[in-house]
Amino acid sequence: MPSAARSSRERSYSVASLVGVVAKRQTYKNLCYLAVAFPLGMVYSVVFLVGFGFGTILSALGIGILLLLGTVIGSRLLARFERWLANALLSVTLETTDDVRSSSAGLLATVRRYFDAPSTWRGLGFLMVKFWFGFVAIVLLVVFVTALSFLTVPFRYPHTEELFRINDEPITWTIDTLPEAALAVVLGAVLGLAFFHLSNAFAYVAGRIAVALLDDSSGAEAAPTEPTD
Repeated sequence: MPSAARSSRERSYSVASLVGVVAKRQTYKNLCYLAVAFPLGMVYSVVFLVGFGFGTILSALGIGILLLLGTVIGSRLLARFERWLANALLSVTLETTDDVRSSSAGLLATVRRYFDAPSTWRGLGFLMVKFWFGFVAIVLLVVFVTALSFLTVPFRYPHTEELFRINDEPITWTIDTLPEAALAVVLGAVLGLAFFHLSNAFAYVAGRIAVALLDDSSGAEAAPTEPTD
């Protein structure tokens, strides 16, 4: 009997953990993070394409060097924004430590410190990865739209649902009976739960990447010291 009761509790816990994701606040914070990933990734891609592309082309004229410097140093501001965004929406706590100290040797020495700081390049790496976060978010959006379409079938049937395409030929499902509509709702619920769990899983991965690249809690220890003559 104790074994049967334990098995029953485990099954109840499994069902609750499977369905309970819909009611968790963190789930919707994760969705907000993924929702802005694509537009932010596009903005970062354009900024780096213009900054590094034109900076390299115009480097012979001198202005390109300034553009390259501005892009690299400006990426630190974008990384700071991403750190704030991750702290606000993901289950992470990212710390900021200033590993770029002003130099008494002048402006060029200070600029060099920005380039020597590990946080500069780790932050730049995260910003470049951000575009792929948006790509995954688009794929998840397709899953969500499909689930929503199935869930609303009872309000629209008879209805023909396009499932996918093979060689530009649509594969459709004509739903014109109540049992078929009920089956569509079940499929929509399964896809909806899959969408929430996949979104949480990817948000977790994004959080781990953010910790690896944006957490500067050890930045002070890694900060380069000013060379002495």
